[in-house]
Amino acid sequence: MRQPELQRHNLKKVSPLPTEEQIREFIRTSKGPVGKREVARAFNIRGPAKIALKALMKQMSMPGDIAKGKRRFQKAGALPPIDVIEVSTIDKDGDLFGKPVNWAFEAPPPAILIIAKPGRGHALGLGDRVLAKITPAGDDAYEARVMKLMPAGAGRLMGIYESQAVGGRLRPVDRRYRHEVHIAERDKGGAENGDLVAVEIVATKHHGPQQARVVERYGKMERARNLSLIAIQAHGIPHIFSEDAEQQARKSKAATLGTRTDIRDIPLVTIDGEDARDFDDAVWAEADADPANPGGWHLLVAIADVSWYVRMGDALDKDAYDRGNSTYFPDRVVPMLPEELSNGWCSLKPKEDRPCLAAHMWIDKSGKLLRHKFIRGLMKSIARLTYNQVQAAIDGHPDDTTGPLIEPILKPLYGAYRALLKARDERGTLELDLIERQIIVDREGHIKGVVPRARYDSHKLIEEFMINANVAAAERLETSAYPCVYRIHERPDPERVANLKEALSTLDLPTPNPTSARPADFNRILTKVRGGPHEHLVNTLVLRTQSQAVYSPSNVGHFGLALRRYAHFTSPIRRYADLMVHRALIAAEKLGEGGWDAARDPNVEDMAEYISITERRSSKAERETVDRFTASYLGNQIDATFRGRVNGVSRFGIFITLDETGADGIMPMRNLPNDYYDLDEAHHRLIGQRHGLVLQVGQTVVVRLKETDDITGSIVFEYVEGSGPARENTKPIRGFRQNRKATHKRRR
Repeated sequence: MRQPELQRHNLKKVSPLPTEEQIREFIRTSKGPVGKREVARAFNIRGPAKIALKALMKQMSMPGDIAKGKRRFQKAGALPPIDVIEVSTIDKDGDLFGKPVNWAFEAPPPAILIIAKPGRGHALGLGDRVLAKITPAGDDAYEARVMKLMPAGAGRLMGIYESQAVGGRLRPVDRRYRHEVHIAERDKGGAENGDLVAVEIVATKHHGPQQARVVERYGKMERARNLSLIAIQAHGIPHIFSEDAEQQARKSKAATLGTRTDIRDIPLVTIDGEDARDFDDAVWAEADADPANPGGWHLLVAIADVSWYVRMGDALDKDAYDRGNSTYFPDRVVPMLPEELSNGWCSLKPKEDRPCLAAHMWIDKSGKLLRHKFIRGLMKSIARLTYNQVQAAIDGHPDDTTGPLIEPILKPLYGAYRALLKARDERGTLELDLIERQIIVDREGHIKGVVPRARYDSHKLIEEFMINANVAAAERLETSAYPCVYRIHERPDPERVANLKEALSTLDLPTPNPTSARPADFNRILTKVRGGPHEHLVNTLVLRTQSQAVYSPSNVGHFGLALRRYAHFTSPIRRYADLMVHRALIAAEKLGEGGWDAARDPNVEDMAEYISITERRSSKAERETVDRFTASYLGNQIDATFRGRVNGVSRFGIFITLDETGADGIMPMRNLPNDYYDLDEAHHRLIGQRHGLVLQVGQTVVVRLKETDDITGSIVFEYVEGSGPARENTKPIRGFRQNRKATHKRRR
């Protein structure tokens, strides 16, 4: 023991201290980092001896025996109970692993499994940083449970490498990243001008650019179709199947009838979009012949039997779970399953035998689900129809394919659909009127247009049939011994509803009670503004009030659909959640091979949490890619004027959505008329003090396109005209003030 420092505390007059070896052993066997308080308590150190203990532990930290942090000590190389972790890898099983941002030891950091709770917000990707609660999980391994996402900072970034006279610079794909990033010649890793690269920040200064080195190259960004590659790489979306999975898919073959129910004589049809390549659901309906159910209907929804080809734990299953779902971009699909299955044996192609899992459902004339029965069958679709074809036929314009199907097939389908609509209206499903963008591309990936996606009754028909089948699946599993992965949508947070109520207070609209809001309450608001000047504003605000739907083995119902129980059953080709439901149904109904394997004892809660994360990952990647394609399409229309609507206000500018294309962009403060502006957060608007210009969410404006960036997907507008006065030639006094409560034109 080193005495000089300790002798100053006159150790002979205080309680005996533990030896250094005893303290090391205590720290080594502790579950987490410890401090002086824990050591004192463990060795019954009291009074003045605590001062000597502090000195001893201070000396022990000098040679590296133990690590010292803020008032805490830990084993050398151990992690604190709460730390900032950066996502560094996504393994073949889809698990996220990270490394501590602050690692001061020479030894490599321990393995950290990141566990993110499902819910609102960001789907974690490579380079993201989180504040996490750290717990040991075995030898030199830890689990990190995410507490919150940290702001973008130094770490791994993705962008376009741009050559300079010496070295180069990074053009980040993340529009939120505001730092200048330089790359030295020695750190460019062979990158060439225009390459999509990943870099790691190696030096950050208080002033001047950040320094980075290239850690991975993904190739040239020369064509529009490569815009989706940015999202695939930036979000770590698995897009290459393992050789084992590919080989297993190639060996797949047609399923035989065996013990299946033969339903090949039932004239099922598929109805999908024109560009659909995988057909995983088929429908049929007839009037119910039961005299006890007058006006009722018998529905059949047949779904591709993916569980026959993908068994729990095999190579295909591992790759499918890794992806969690298919991801759809304007120019490509990253499928959950290889093409031999997604577009082959698991696609319900017309005139070909296909294995299926099917739900027979009987509803009354008001659309109420009376009973249901699940079978495992062999089917044969009689036709592959599109939404446009079906709608045209029902509207009196059939073609050669739909003409013969109107009376025997389409009219019964629409009869059942009208009954289901009655049930939908009765229970009060949330009816938001939202516009979805569709990017039109040719085979070479060139963008031909951006248009609002059409929404017909034929779309709604399929949607209602699928909802009914999903409810039936949840009802059946609720009474079984097998787990159900519910699709849950919690009621809105009361605080958000209260904020909505305040925002709509000036519009004289019926607003819901924050603690007992129902979908029907929101529908009354939406109905009252439909077709009026505030329609877009109210739809936007109601949408932002809602929570995010997730997967869970614990059922809390689906608020938006006003359903007590709901599961995803109808798309096992593209959603792993549906595959899990299929397996549980097969086991519950004793329908043969490929059902739920209880012997494998999968953790359903963790699986539901993970596929909720992959869903959000895909949604964000898809949304960002649509933004990039849209920015690319508008790139040759600089200085053109467009009509749009305000969809958000902030202290740094106005968010605009164009009417014609649905393109989203920003109108920064510098591009507004010269003035000081008050931000009224409660009513979602900016008010100019001097000229009285009001810019409020939902308001129509005319803007001029000033900038586009197809790499980040950013679009910048300039104000032309709106509800306020036009720009005046005055001395620039542009600025900003924030007023959270009452808003009025301030006297100066």
